[in-house]
Amino acid sequence: MLNISPNPLNKKIDLTMFKSAKKIMGKTYYKSFNKFLLAAAIIGFIVLFLPWTQNITGQGLVTTLKPNQRPQTIQSQIPGRIEEWFVQEGDFVKKGDTILRISEIKSDYFDDQLVERTNEQILAKSSSVTAYEGKVKALNRQISALESERKLKLKQAENKLMQSQLKVKSDSIDLEAAKTNLSIAERQFNRTQTLQEEGLKAVKDVEEKRLKLQETQAKLISQENKYLASQNEVINAQLELSRTNATFTDKISKAQSDMFTAQSSQFDTKAQVTKLENTYSNYKKRNSLLYVTAPQDGYINRAVTGGVGITFKEGADLVGIMPAQYDLAVETFVRPIDLPLLHIGEKVRVQFDGWPAIVFSGWPNASYGTYGAKITAIERFISDNGKYRVLLAPDESDHTWPKDIRVGSGARTIALLEDVPIWFELWRQVNSFPPNYYQPATNKTASKKDKK
Repeated sequence: MLNISPNPLNKKIDLTMFKSAKKIMGKTYYKSFNKFLLAAAIIGFIVLFLPWTQNITGQGLVTTLKPNQRPQTIQSQIPGRIEEWFVQEGDFVKKGDTILRISEIKSDYFDDQLVERTNEQILAKSSSVTAYEGKVKALNRQISALESERKLKLKQAENKLMQSQLKVKSDSIDLEAAKTNLSIAERQFNRTQTLQEEGLKAVKDVEEKRLKLQETQAKLISQENKYLASQNEVINAQLELSRTNATFTDKISKAQSDMFTAQSSQFDTKAQVTKLENTYSNYKKRNSLLYVTAPQDGYINRAVTGGVGITFKEGADLVGIMPAQYDLAVETFVRPIDLPLLHIGEKVRVQFDGWPAIVFSGWPNASYGTYGAKITAIERFISDNGKYRVLLAPDESDHTWPKDIRVGSGARTIALLEDVPIWFELWRQVNSFPPNYYQPATNKTASKKDKK
C-alpha cells in the first residue's frame, strides 16, 4: 500500500503483523549489485571508444575461378534415342571417354551405309568430271586442227587468187597486143588495097592482107574471151577464199560451242561433287556424334535424361559433369549502396557452411574459423536479385582453404573497411548511413598522376 496520505497508517498500525509486509520489510538492498551495475556502465562506456572495423557482409556460394572449371551439362548436337550407357553417376571419366550411345530418329539418316553410298556417288561424279575434262581437251585439239587447216586452205585460196590475178594481167597484155596487131593489119590491108587500086599491087596481095586482117580480128576476139575468163577466175577465187573462211569459222565456232558446253557440264559436275563431299563430311561427322563423349576430365554428377529408349531433341541436357581440376572461388552479392566501397584486390574474410567458426565481424583478428580471400572481379551489371555479384579468390598469404569444400556450398563473406570507434558504428547503424567511403592508396596515386 502506498504511504502518500497526510495521515500515515504505518505510525498507527503495525505493518509487520501482515504476512506480505513481513516478506518485504526488514530486507537490506544489495549494494554489491549496484556496484556491478556501475562497473558495467563504466566498462560499456569505455567499450564505446574501442576500435571497430567497418565491414560489408554478404551471402554467397562456392564456385570456381575459371568458367571452364564449373559444373556443366553435356548436350547432344543432334536429336536421338538413348541406346546404351557406359558410365554411372559418380564415375571418373577422362576427356574423350564415351558416356552413352544414341541412335538416329530422323528417317533421312536411317540407312546404315549412308556414308559409303555417298562416297560412291562422289566417285561416280568425279569420273564424270574426268570424262568432261577429256572431252574438253579433245575439242581443244579439234579446234587447233581446224585452225591449222583453215590457215592452209586460206593460203591455198589466196595463191589461187594471186594466180588468177596474174593471169588477168597476162591476158590483158595479150589483148592489148592483139589490138595492136589488128590495127597494124587494118593499115596494111588499107595500104595494099590502095596500091592495088593504083595498079601497084595485085589482087592476090589484097586478098592475103584481107585474110590476115580477119585472122587478127579472130585472135582479138579469142584474146578478149580469155581475158574475161581470167577475170571470172579471179572472182571465183575470191568467192572460194570467202567460202573457205566461212566454212572453217563455222566448224571452229561449233567446236568451241561444244567445248563450252562440256566445260559448263564439267563445272556443274564439280559443284555437285563438292556438294556431295560436304554432305559426306556432314554424314561422317553426324555418325561420330552418335557417341556422346566427355569434353574434359571429371566426375559424372547426375544423369539428367536417364533410361534407355528415351528420345530427346538437339541441345537437350543429358548428363552433368564436374571437372576434376578446378580452382575454388566464392561468389557473393552486395547491395548497390556498398558497391563503390569495393575494389579489386581488397581483403575479404570468408566463413564456409559446415566449418565451425566464431566470428566477430568488427574484430577480424579475434575471429576463428574464417579464411582469407581477395576480390578478383566485380560485376558491371546488376544481377536478377537486385545486387551486384563479386568474385573472390583465395588469399595466398592466408590460411589455405579446406580441401573438402565442394562447389555449390554456402559461404558468408565479410569485406573489411576502415577502423572506427564502436560508438561511431552504432551511430551509423542507427541512422542507416553507409560505411565510410575511401579509395585505395594505389587509386589515389593514380588519380594524382592523372591530374598532373
